Amino acid sequence: MSKGNKLGLWILTSLVVGNMVGSGIFMLPRSLAEVASPAGVIGAWVLTGLGVLMTALVFGNLAIRKPNLNGGPQIYAKELFKSGSKASLLSGFMASWGYWIGNLAGNIAIITTFAGYLSTFFPVLTSKAELFTIGSFTLKVGNALTFLVCTLLLWTIHFIILRGLENAGKLNFLATSAKIMGFALFIIVALFAFEKANMLPFVADKTDEAGNAIGLFGQINNAALSTLWAFIGVESAVVFASRARKQVDVKRATTLGLFIALAIYIGISTLVMGMLDQEALIHSDKPLIDAIATVLGPIGGKVLAGVGLISLIGSTLGWVMLSSEVPYQAAKQGMFIPAFLKENKKGTPIFSLVVTNLLGQLFIFSTVSNSISAAFDFVIVIATLSYLIPYFISSIFQLKLVITGETYENGRGRVVDGVIAVLSTVYSLWVIKAGTADMKTFLFGMLLLASGILFYGQLKKNPIIPGGQKRKFA
Repeated sequence: MSKGNKLGLWILTSLVVGNMVGSGIFMLPRSLAEVASPAGVIGAWVLTGLGVLMTALVFGNLAIRKPNLNGGPQIYAKELFKSGSKASLLSGFMASWGYWIGNLAGNIAIITTFAGYLSTFFPVLTSKAELFTIGSFTLKVGNALTFLVCTLLLWTIHFIILRGLENAGKLNFLATSAKIMGFALFIIVALFAFEKANMLPFVADKTDEAGNAIGLFGQINNAALSTLWAFIGVESAVVFASRARKQVDVKRATTLGLFIALAIYIGISTLVMGMLDQEALIHSDKPLIDAIATVLGPIGGKVLAGVGLISLIGSTLGWVMLSSEVPYQAAKQGMFIPAFLKENKKGTPIFSLVVTNLLGQLFIFSTVSNSISAAFDFVIVIATLSYLIPYFISSIFQLKLVITGETYENGRGRVVDGVIAVLSTVYSLWVIKAGTADMKTFLFGMLLLASGILFYGQLKKNPIIPGGQKRKFA
């Protein structure tokens, strides 16, 4: 790639912000209000912002110190062990598997959000009318239609990408423009409609399913997993590090993009809490629309819903492309099953795209028995826990460099980088612990990660390294 085609600071920053500000901005105000008071919500955003900042600094630092390791944070896993060893191959494969699972689960969170906002125009999507009952299972009209809408969107995006990345890129540009206009409209209206009374009591206990009171710190802890979901994508500049004009721009873009996204999330979350009372917010499947409709009426809600739908289509398009790219790039690096290298005439990783969307279809089945909001909550826990694996590994790899002194010839910055890596590691462990609160969902997520072992045998039978040569284990 010529220097003229390299990505500069602002392009990299826009990639970071664009990938982070997706479905979370539309659905998280409701999810957070359910588990935390206004003080707990703001506290969770601040602590998560600080924790992700440490992780972002780790990504940026590794991009500068290890510029040859590009393609995503999962690549650092194989570098923890001796090059060419079985341990290196296994760790690289499992990290890539976890990152891939996180991506495809995240796709479904965006798609279910799309269905929620579509219900503004078609209320039947939330209908509680019963279609039929089999044993203890009852299929409701709204659930059935939501399942069909989500399935249709997934496979429409699939065929758009198959036709080439150029058309997909044009659609994504239009969607991003719509997203910016929608946020501007919402913020302007919300500033005039904000009511302090809706934020009171600012600090209040919540109760769990057993009726036990949950204090402020417990609320922050419970909200941590959801707020982290909002920052998934902070590693986007790292994924494009090989295309950066300057490697230092990767670190700058990651940090700058994080601060911009944090300001958007805290701002809009706070404004929504000031526009809807807590009960209305908790029971909303489309909180931003419900909030603006209280001021501008149904027409205002429909305008924002239309903008939101376009934005979410763009987000789905971008993340499906990224999801299929993860195992494809991992396979090129010898860390994934060789079959994922298959491309079509347009250069699209066809095998990876098909498998990614077939697995994504399994997650869509969560909408059959759950409401739209419950399905969203379910998949973001799975996705976030999956992302934490490569995030955690990146922090450990940074610690390894600090301890061994590799890339620190004069020792400059070694202590600071070590402190940042420790804080990032502690943050990752804290959020993983928070994710074990819902043991059923956590175990399902861990089962999905562990299922990678079933496919690891295929990689061992046909081990390859970049360039197509057979791998010889040390």
